[in-house]
Amino acid sequence: MVFGGDFHQTLSVMPKGTHQQVVVASFCRGNLWGHIKFLHLRQNMCLGHSEADNQHAQWLLEIGAGSTMNDNEMIQVPQSMVYANLNSLINRIYPGIGNSRAQDNQYFLDCIILCPRNDEVHNINEAILQQFNPTAEVVRATRAEYSRRFLS
Repeated sequence: MVFGGDFHQTLSVMPKGTHQQVVVASFCRGNLWGHIKFLHLRQNMCLGHSEADNQHAQWLLEIGAGSTMNDNEMIQVPQSMVYANLNSLINRIYPGIGNSRAQDNQYFLDCIILCPRNDEVHNINEAILQQFNPTAEVVRATRAEYSRRFLS
């Protein structure tokens, strides 16, 4: 049997349980824990091998451990990850979005912008579509309409 994940962030669900009860009921405190053989991944395959990538990976680990929060329980985001507006973020993630390179199917598969809420996804999608050729036709269809029109 293989267990995967970050055990720092995997706690049992204990309705109305105290912090101590949750910790005692965690996987790490269970009967099987002493019989588990650990295999550690040594390389983050999603990151490159540069010093900047290693620093970013370390920062993510520190966020997961909760050691980067200030007194107000806020996380300081590095200045290199802060953008003045949505267009500067889009241009950083998708350079040259308005030119013909963006017509390549692979272009949008190489980099993505993740959003926690659907309204943010919608706003970003609208901003990206505005950077394309303004004479291009944007087809909006439900899944059933799309299947009928384009997959038949």
